[in-house]
Amino acid sequence: MKLLIDTREQQPYIFETPSDVGTISIGDYSVCGLENHIAIERKELNDLIGCLTTDRDRFEKELFKARALDYFALVIEASLSDLINGRYHSQMTPKSAIQSLLAFSIRYSLPVWFCENRKYGQRITESLLCKYAREIEKRFNLIEENLE
Repeated sequence: MKLLIDTREQQPYIFETPSDVGTISIGDYSVCGLENHIAIERKELNDLIGCLTTDRDRFEKELFKARALDYFALVIEASLSDLINGRYHSQMTPKSAIQSLLAFSIRYSLPVWFCENRKYGQRITESLLCKYAREIEKRFNLIEENLE
């Protein structure tokens, strides 16, 4: 198993699991060979707020496309407390930001993971991708066993 890092990631995570850099049509991280099934979108807090305000249409288009995947999640490199306390540069109120995330989580079946910092964001991203790949492997092995 290899993880896949999108070529557009400017400060990519460095994983313990082997990884390659390549093009991912949706999201920032995936698993090689499973790009059409799983992806993780990483956001710093100010970037997230930009996606909820000035880049909202583009962001929603990406979320709409991501509904075709088995699993698509948003990993935010900040705590929920950072968001609630408005520790970002924008006129958007924390209440509006939270309500937007809640709406997106329902509308697009979007898991939202608040990770206190980059280190935890990296760990959560790697864990989600590896767990998904292992689940696919288990399903494949069960099918294989039933065919024998």
